[in-house]
Amino acid sequence: MELFLGIDGGQSSTTAVIGDADGRVIGYGRGGPCNHVKTGDGREKFTGAILGGVGLACEQAGLALSSVRFSALCAGFSGGPADKEALLKELVPSELNFVTHDGLIALSGATAGAPGIIAIAGTGQLSFGRNATGRTARAGGWGYVFGDEGGGFDLTRQALRAALRQHEGWGPQTALHDRLLEETGAADANDLLHRFYSNDFPRPRIARLSKLVDEVAREGDAVALSILSSAAQHLAGYAAAVYGQLFTEPEPVAVAAIGGVWKSELVREHFRQLVELTDGQALITPHYGPAAGALIEAYRLAGLKPTLSNVPSEKD
Repeated sequence: MELFLGIDGGQSSTTAVIGDADGRVIGYGRGGPCNHVKTGDGREKFTGAILGGVGLACEQAGLALSSVRFSALCAGFSGGPADKEALLKELVPSELNFVTHDGLIALSGATAGAPGIIAIAGTGQLSFGRNATGRTARAGGWGYVFGDEGGGFDLTRQALRAALRQHEGWGPQTALHDRLLEETGAADANDLLHRFYSNDFPRPRIARLSKLVDEVAREGDAVALSILSSAAQHLAGYAAAVYGQLFTEPEPVAVAAIGGVWKSELVREHFRQLVELTDGQALITPHYGPAAGALIEAYRLAGLKPTLSNVPSEKD
């Protein structure tokens, strides 16, 4: 029996999906985070995450991890494959191996393996695409210091800056000021600023506060609306940069939006309008998650293009 394996190794969890030769998913499992290998106990955590996720997927498929050998596997990792490929080969036997970054498998899942572009806006931001020849390109993803405009951390950063301007008397009034203080328990905007510089507020926690910008914007707050409009413009600009590197206008291209920021209908709709100004571009709902995208890439590695079936949701 030919078996194929897709792995999405991320900062919060590791997801494994096993498929048969016809594209039917027969096993699904989830393990812990595996984004670091060379630091501290990273190797041990990586091993546990891979064996945990793949082991559970094998168990669901009625297989023994100790005796299975896959025809092909693809794994996409947050932070890239450089420090993980050799160890993965030791842990999971496979005839063919393709280890890559998480952007590629997210794209493959979102478009079901077809050419296209993804606009990722979670804590950070990244646009990534692949055309029909297999050429890829990216834009953004420079990190919270030098970029990530439109990501969740950046939205909260802009909200805090607006609150600080109001606090100091040189900026317009905005409901963001009071909502941020209520949500965090800070005494004032200056107190909140210093809290954000502390270990009590890691970047993901700060990014989660971006939901307040959407809530306040939907109440009509002009400052919050401006922040969301600017975010959509930045995100559309990055997607347009990828389009310009890979495609010829008006070539039809699917653009998929991935990440928590897109829960804001205001951001999503403004982004859609900007993206679809270019003939041929169309915003789509992602077909599958990144682990299924990795499975599609495993099939591609073996020269197969089956239609996936029985695909589980990868949402937490």
